Amino acid sequence: MRHGKALREAQLVLSAALARPADATGPVPRDVALGLFRRHLSRIQQSVRDSFESQSLSGVEAASQLSALTDGLIVALHEYTVSRLADEADPAEPPQAISIGATGGYGRGLLAPFSDIDLLFLTEEAPSPSVLGAIEFILYFLWDLGLKVGHATRTVAQCIEEAAVDTTVRTTLLDARLLSGDAALFAMFQARYIVACMEAGPAGFIADKQRERSLRHERYGESPFLVEPNIKEGRGGLRDMQTLYWLCRYVFGRGEPRQLVGIAAQGADQAGGGLLTEQEAKRARRSWDFLWTVRFHLHYIAGRAEERLTFDMQPVVGARMGYTRHGRQVGVERFMRHYFLTAREVMRLTHVLEPAVLRQALGTPAQAGETDAAMRAAGFMLSDGQILPAPETDFDRDPIRMLRLLALARERNLPLHPMAMHELIRCERRAATLRGDPEAAALLLSLICGDRPARREAAAAAGREAPTVPPRDRKQPAPVEVPGRPHGARWLHVLNETGLLGRLIPPWSRIVGQMQFDTYHVFTVDEHTIEAVRILGTLEAGALANETPVANGLVEDLQSRRALYVAALLHDIAKGRGGDHSELGSELALEICPQLGLTAEETETVSWLVLHHLLLSQTAFRRDIDDPKTILDLADTIQSPERLKLLLLLTIVDMRAVSGKVWNAWKAALLRELYTRVAEVLAGGLATTERDIRVARAKDEATALLQEDGFSEAETERFLSLGYGGYWLSFDSEAHQRHARMIRDSEQRASALTVETQPLPARAVTEVTVYTNDHAGLFSHIAGALAVAGASIVDARIHTMTNGMALDTFWIQDATDGTFDAPHRLARLSSLVEQALAGRLDLAGEISKASRGVMARRMRAIHVPPRVVIDNRASNTHTVIEVNGRDRPGLLHDVTNAMSQQGMQIASAHITTYGVRAVDVFYVKDVFGLKVSNERKLHDLREALLLVLTRAEEAVVLPASGAVRRSKNGTEAA
Repeated sequence: MRHGKALREAQLVLSAALARPADATGPVPRDVALGLFRRHLSRIQQSVRDSFESQSLSGVEAASQLSALTDGLIVALHEYTVSRLADEADPAEPPQAISIGATGGYGRGLLAPFSDIDLLFLTEEAPSPSVLGAIEFILYFLWDLGLKVGHATRTVAQCIEEAAVDTTVRTTLLDARLLSGDAALFAMFQARYIVACMEAGPAGFIADKQRERSLRHERYGESPFLVEPNIKEGRGGLRDMQTLYWLCRYVFGRGEPRQLVGIAAQGADQAGGGLLTEQEAKRARRSWDFLWTVRFHLHYIAGRAEERLTFDMQPVVGARMGYTRHGRQVGVERFMRHYFLTAREVMRLTHVLEPAVLRQALGTPAQAGETDAAMRAAGFMLSDGQILPAPETDFDRDPIRMLRLLALARERNLPLHPMAMHELIRCERRAATLRGDPEAAALLLSLICGDRPARREAAAAAGREAPTVPPRDRKQPAPVEVPGRPHGARWLHVLNETGLLGRLIPPWSRIVGQMQFDTYHVFTVDEHTIEAVRILGTLEAGALANETPVANGLVEDLQSRRALYVAALLHDIAKGRGGDHSELGSELALEICPQLGLTAEETETVSWLVLHHLLLSQTAFRRDIDDPKTILDLADTIQSPERLKLLLLLTIVDMRAVSGKVWNAWKAALLRELYTRVAEVLAGGLATTERDIRVARAKDEATALLQEDGFSEAETERFLSLGYGGYWLSFDSEAHQRHARMIRDSEQRASALTVETQPLPARAVTEVTVYTNDHAGLFSHIAGALAVAGASIVDARIHTMTNGMALDTFWIQDATDGTFDAPHRLARLSSLVEQALAGRLDLAGEISKASRGVMARRMRAIHVPPRVVIDNRASNTHTVIEVNGRDRPGLLHDVTNAMSQQGMQIASAHITTYGVRAVDVFYVKDVFGLKVSNERKLHDLREALLLVLTRAEEAVVLPASGAVRRSKNGTEAA
């Protein structure tokens, strides 16, 4: 349906229904008219929806048609209002002209299903009582129709005055168009507004829109690659394209529509009058329409003005847009990659178009006097403290200059001029010719690694940005600079955004915009990688000394610095290819590193680091590092102290780059302990196999502390006789001292149960120790009580003493991964443990209550396949069971309860969560204290655990399977 035809039909249908019957004495009553308008509104909304969902209309076409049909409704309502109030008008009141205009997005002729309808009621002078009454009638009528209306009532003079002092008003009026009323009055307003804008000049408006955009990005995320993006306000979203449109509209005026460079009100129809190439204009049209299509789907699915692509929305929108599984990549990941590549395209469009608009509005950048001879000879110049190619420099003819420009900017710590980004993006395809060029490889490697920072300037280096330049005149554009990206990451960001990195390293292009549909990774793979390089630079600068003291010391004297930076760049280079990305990435590193100019030794080191970049984290968080075999196996794999250093540093930056919530003091402590033990073996110190010597040493240290604490010789001997060897190797001497006090006090009171809590702020955990009679299911009951108390268990050690008592230790955190240390919560926790062990607490019921409302609907959209892995080779003394399932309150209780029912004795538990996925590892023995080797027993154990995990997943996923449903009023909800 053509827009003009749709508008005419809407007006004719509604006008006919509202026409006064020949025998009537007045207009149609308001309640009758309201019913007519409601039915008409429902018809036009459903018509647009049906056409859009049948793919007869694209997103932009649907937005345009919905706007045109809404125009007809507003016009008909104005006509009805005039006739309705005509008889009530005061004859003595002189008639006053009024115009009704559409502003904002509606003014551009684009309207989303649940967006506000922005109206301007325009008068030449202060509105009379009858005009105010008509405006009030219209607004209340629209509200009764259920529409959201943004409105303003202004005179022409007020519009001009407010636009002069408020950029938001000036922007809103930029797209004002007449809907109904006095056309001459509206034309006069438009003429005066254009004159006022011309007199004000573009500089102030441009600066205000750039500042507004910066604040918006700061609020919604500087990165466009957040895995739950805001498609309207986020970086690379619709608002960024609208900002470009506003700049073009303001600079080129309403009289030259062919200059509206690709994003005019009806979409990207023009090539931009020379500002955009035809290919760039085509990509702009494609991006504009894609984002509007996604927005329409979001609104219809949510039944409201939803602008965020949350996890529960992503698979539904992707499916509606036709994205299905392709190979190993599921449809939702293909859809989200298309979105992220579109967001990147919008960013590139901004870098290409905005400088061109500014150049026409403000003039060609003048070469600054501070441009020295060396810079001129290299073909570059300074303008307002920013570096850009000189007019005679042609990147297309001499592409190596693109890397020389970035290298010089890095060397002198200069921000890039917008025109520099403009030229880099325009010529990025030529970078492919530089593959194999030794100079290009050297320049790229220097951009990645940067210079080794001076440690004495650590704090300054970590937060240092581009050097301060003199305050700019408002006529000058803001520099294209990304804050918070020191060292190599700053330039990697530029290389990635311009597309140069994908041209120079082809495998990189495959991870651009690549996401994993889970709640653990908050960035796409390419953005996560750049963040890892940024953190490595920050660590090397010494800015993380307090958080990672061991790593801070190791990074000072690295022998393989370049290898570490390149390993950080390539550690996830093979994600999304199917198979083990560590193995595939290791093979790719063998091809890429020589092309970057690394030596054979460095290449082998990088390949090894990529292959094993998950080794330390998986061992620290999923294995018992007190088990001698764990340490020996790790040492056999690593073999070199230098490799151990590199692997620890790579592990730290990889984990911290996932998200701000992944890294905490507890994980830091585990990695530090693991590093220390492996380093001891690699250095030829005390062998891990000399278990008796280590036990004796632990007892000697405990004895010295107990004697200082006033223990008698008999009390000391009593305590030393209680623990088996594994106990003495699982705790430090201070913990042994606390346990001795606890056991002594418990025996003196003849207490059947003792619960002690010890907050450990340095590790961000609270240690909970339970001393009681050992019995089957003890671990499960305690775990259940802790879940009811709202605690999250991150690690556990279970020890049965020689006197038949159990000494079970749990390390817990609160829901925010912080220390569970509030006194009232600790008191409740102890009480719940006591009730659970006494059988006075309905654990299943209480856990069910605690679980209600915990799992947000958007998290339920993520499927977590249950998985159980049983390994009898990881330990010489225990069977190791790895359980993968959806994280939830009480999971540990249910799993360990199933183990107890199968006759398993749990020695230790290691709890790790990756978003909504829990990976829990248990070291177990059978009832005879031996490894479980019977195949039938192992099969039954696996099936029992899978049953627990499957039931839990079904309980969450099945309600969410109806996430898209038709509600009573016909609206889809998610």
